[in-house]
Amino acid sequence: MSNLLKYLKGHAILCAIIAPLLMLVEVAMDLSLPTLLSNIIDIGIANNDYAYVVATGIKMLIFAIIGLLGGVGCGIFATIAALNLGQNLREGLFSKIQSLSFLEIDHLKTSSLITRLTNDITQVQTMFLMALKILVRAPFLCIGGLFMAYRLSHKLSIILVVAIPIILIFVALIMSKSFPLFKTMQEKIDNVNNVMRENLLGVRVIKAFNMEEKQHERFDETNDDLMNQSIKAQKLMILLNPVVMLVVNFSVIAVLWYGGYLVNDGLLETGKILAFINYLTQIMMSMMMVIMISMNLSRAKASADRINEVLKTESSIKESNHPQHLDAYDIEFKNVSFKYHDHSEEVLKNISFHIKQGQQVGIIGGTGSGKSSLISLIPRLYDVTEGEVLIGGKNVKSLRLKDLRDQIGVVLQESILFSGTIASNFKFGYHEATEEELNKAAIDAQALEFIQTKEDGYDTVVEQRGKNLSGGQKQRVSIARTLIRNPKILILDDASSALDMATESKLQRAIKERMKDSTVILIAQRISAVMDADQIIVLDHGQVSGIGTHEELLKTNEIYRSIAISQLGEEAVMNE
Repeated sequence: MSNLLKYLKGHAILCAIIAPLLMLVEVAMDLSLPTLLSNIIDIGIANNDYAYVVATGIKMLIFAIIGLLGGVGCGIFATIAALNLGQNLREGLFSKIQSLSFLEIDHLKTSSLITRLTNDITQVQTMFLMALKILVRAPFLCIGGLFMAYRLSHKLSIILVVAIPIILIFVALIMSKSFPLFKTMQEKIDNVNNVMRENLLGVRVIKAFNMEEKQHERFDETNDDLMNQSIKAQKLMILLNPVVMLVVNFSVIAVLWYGGYLVNDGLLETGKILAFINYLTQIMMSMMMVIMISMNLSRAKASADRINEVLKTESSIKESNHPQHLDAYDIEFKNVSFKYHDHSEEVLKNISFHIKQGQQVGIIGGTGSGKSSLISLIPRLYDVTEGEVLIGGKNVKSLRLKDLRDQIGVVLQESILFSGTIASNFKFGYHEATEEELNKAAIDAQALEFIQTKEDGYDTVVEQRGKNLSGGQKQRVSIARTLIRNPKILILDDASSALDMATESKLQRAIKERMKDSTVILIAQRISAVMDADQIIVLDHGQVSGIGTHEELLKTNEIYRSIAISQLGEEAVMNE
């Protein structure tokens, strides 16, 4: 957990230093009060010295006010420090997640990452706040109380020698058993988040299949699993409070019983018994504070380990130590094979082809043939397992990621829009875009017509994930968002599947004109989307089945020909 303290920065470090010092002031004042109370009884009241009683009482009042100010000041500074730590930790963890490749994010799972960014960081933040307040107060109050109690009576202190080890042994046993339970509890929270996320994202499918009841049962099962694990963990922690109170009460009885004998024998004053009980209570209460810290420490430790797991994860996509610069944008795959992880099957096998700069190339193939996997290797969303991907004759691994991705525009199968406006989504990758550039991109993406029908035009609000837009509208906004950057390499991964044939045809012509000097890769399910490309690559089960123009492939490639017949009809194919 100490590794996370490096995220405490700036003025928060000073706050983290001041807070414990102010807490020490409060502790010092609290430790002084029982002795002063003892003096009032044994000196003031015993001698009928009311002036001494009043003077000592005023002193106690001043000490109490100083202690109050120290406690309030500690709370303020500790809160500032803890919130700063939480803020910086969230920023650091978010940045780390953004730096990871798809491979690591797939491994860590989205639902788990959300839990770590929210719940786990909150646990660590709360623990740090408690550490600055209670973790300072409790030990010093305990040690100070022991010292003051020993000063009052050596003989009564024997009771503490027996009571404290009993509590410490019990706390140690509970902590050793509770830590793995709290770690498992955080994993159960991951499961709840995962089920909830799937249900929220797939709500349309669930309703369409009338599966609300089944999904409700699934959520209940996961939720009950979390509840049962939480109960199991809390059962252990619940034992702590009663045990400590039992030891405290027995200790008070022992002090009164043994102290009574000492008073009768003239070895101890009555006021010192009262003061000793106060110190005993302070010591035991400080032990209770340690127990409360222990309860949170177990869970915070589990959370800290999960945060550190992400922070220590290294991206499989490494930056080159001697980056090269791009000056050409032809693309070449040399004997490329790829699999998602060591234990999975190869998705792509020995792929080789060359795309000249300025060419428009179509990629077609059946479902699961590896089309999307192939194009994800160009901007290094994943790295090849074997072989090389070259741009301008340079291995993509030798290029700076920023330089590489700045030159590549990708429109993925799923049109992900961000909450904001249509204009903010257009400018997502190019904030300096002018109104003229917005209009040009909208026209080319066939989006201007529907934007103009909106009352607020480009200022139309886009809800989360663009749920207030149709599938075709989302696709066109996604395409415009990419076109506005004028990338040297444009990749469209089945990006027009929700468009009608006429709109798709206009879109293809606009892209061909706009991107005539750029390399364009079109992945499509429909032959009509790629038949005018300079060349077409046919994939089949992760391998290149054929490369050529539409006319060439109709004659030489059976897979392409069968796709064409199924979509265009045998008569249309025979006439070509």
